[in-house]
Amino acid sequence: MSGTDREIIQQVLDGDVRSFGILVDKHKAKAMTLAMRILKNREDAEEALQDAFVRVYRALSSFEWKSSFSTWLYRIVYNTCATAAGKRNGKYHLSLDIVDEDSPRLEIESDELQPDMRMESDEFSKIVSEEVEKLPLAYGSTFTLFTIQDMSYEEIVQVTGLPLGTIKARLFRARTMLREAIVKRMDHFAAIKE
Repeated sequence: MSGTDREIIQQVLDGDVRSFGILVDKHKAKAMTLAMRILKNREDAEEALQDAFVRVYRALSSFEWKSSFSTWLYRIVYNTCATAAGKRNGKYHLSLDIVDEDSPRLEIESDELQPDMRMESDEFSKIVSEEVEKLPLAYGSTFTLFTIQDMSYEEIVQVTGLPLGTIKARLFRARTMLREAIVKRMDHFAAIKE
């Protein structure tokens, strides 16, 4: 038995609790990927994901379809994982995979890095900065407004005069381009060190 998210959710709301398992199976792989990126530990990610799915189940009747189900789900997963990460170590991090404008953006380190780790961290920061500079203007400016200037989507719409969907698409594309470029550079950097 399968169907669209809307059909499956309606089945759950109509009392077919087993259909929720279909919904979970449909989205768990991508949700787990997100949880692992945030928590960096399989056990913590699995626990947070389980908690997120419980929250989704409890709130399912209040879901209003203002966004896709997957967007709503991943926001819950992200918030659950961010909360777990904050409780675990009191740190927030800058992520190239920011899900929404309410997400924590800054990493506050409470302890000094060892010299070799500081060098790798400095090298990573340098690579990120260089790759941001290489982004095409449309993507780079939107990314900078959102990440560096700490503007909300609505503020960026007001500044640029572009539709919200365009802003979100540009941010998504900028993050994708950065992620690919940074991974490529880091792989190259790692190969040189060996």
